Amino acid sequence: MKTKEIYKWLKDSSFRLSTDSRHIAGGEVFFALRGENYDGNKFVPDALEKGARCAVIDNPLFQSSKTILVDNVLEELQAVALSRREILNIPVLAITGSNGKTTTKEILSRILSKRFDIHYTRGNLNNHIGVPVTLLTCPEDAEFMIVEMGANHKGEIKHLCRIAKPDYGLITNIGKAHLEGFGSYQGVIEAKTELYDYLEENNGVVFYNENDEVLHQEVRRRKLTNVTYAKPGKHNVEISGVEQSPELIIQLQLDNQRFTLDTNLFGLHNVENILASLSVGLYFKVVPEKLQTAIESYLPDNNRSQIFKTGKNTLICDSYNANPVSMDSAIESFGQYPGDSKTVILGDMLELGDFRIEEHEKVLRKLSACRDWNILLIGKTFHSLAEKYEFKSFVSRDDLVTYLSENPVRNSLVLIKGSRALGLEKIYGLM
Repeated sequence: MKTKEIYKWLKDSSFRLSTDSRHIAGGEVFFALRGENYDGNKFVPDALEKGARCAVIDNPLFQSSKTILVDNVLEELQAVALSRREILNIPVLAITGSNGKTTTKEILSRILSKRFDIHYTRGNLNNHIGVPVTLLTCPEDAEFMIVEMGANHKGEIKHLCRIAKPDYGLITNIGKAHLEGFGSYQGVIEAKTELYDYLEENNGVVFYNENDEVLHQEVRRRKLTNVTYAKPGKHNVEISGVEQSPELIIQLQLDNQRFTLDTNLFGLHNVENILASLSVGLYFKVVPEKLQTAIESYLPDNNRSQIFKTGKNTLICDSYNANPVSMDSAIESFGQYPGDSKTVILGDMLELGDFRIEEHEKVLRKLSACRDWNILLIGKTFHSLAEKYEFKSFVSRDDLVTYLSENPVRNSLVLIKGSRALGLEKIYGLM
């Protein structure tokens, strides 16, 4: 491997790198990665022409004075990232989970930035490429790093831990997500708790919700240093009340003080994400007033629990992703919010494999108790089952767009949720 040579090039370029030739600004090291439907080597001439400092390639046909030929570009990217991690003498917190990991990471990054110079995963760069990129783009003066880890197959979290070498870990929850890849719910548990396994082997610290039966059991059966959400460090944390307006308003008892958190988030499931972030922040000695400011100033983006008032309706946009747990929670939260006019637009939950029909049926049964809502379903699975429950459904987004154009929704609270591949954000303009 040519890890040392590549590392030198990266260091000379101030660790500016790119894996996408379209985003070359000049001076970067370009990693010509391969994917299922593309070969990054083919974009090397374009990257160099745009000003890339050099390119790491694994196809000799593209070799030149500005390329470094290796056996496998992805493996080199990961090896260089590991070298970088071993040099960085800062604490690293890894966050994973079936739901809420990105929201928790975003809130927590704002909290910890009140005390540290923080570097953290941008967007959802949480996979075998994103984690190395996060490590390699960490500034020299960073004091703390938060690394988000995603997975849809066993062994992936284990592999990412070997690269990022976390000192601390947090699993938000373990739900029925990516069942097609994990094979079963037990497979999801085994995959997500690879983070616990790593921290146990390396004397790390785990933050966890002691009221989550699955996580509690997984922590207790390992020899782990652990910190519960309710008792971080010397503190005591208790949620004493929750309201939805539709944004969450949380009454918090922290030691002998009472706080009201006026958030910009929708959904009762986000209470746990906020509690996780609070507890980690307190453990790392962020003062309560700064915790409050950080949480209240957080504005969700990228179609995660976002609330928009369009002039026609109030939209709750949660269409970044969907799985059985997040879908159930969104419907439950929506049901508890007061209002006479409610519309629900739900899209298929993907990557459920053999559990696809069973899990969609559960959603439809839950919706059956909400007949006063205007319920619209989209996707092949929902459409195949909807007639039995007498719900209006559409195979494609275009069919839904046509219907909404002819039957506009007005003066309604609207929940829009579905798997990302359905592109439900493209209907916002009609609402």
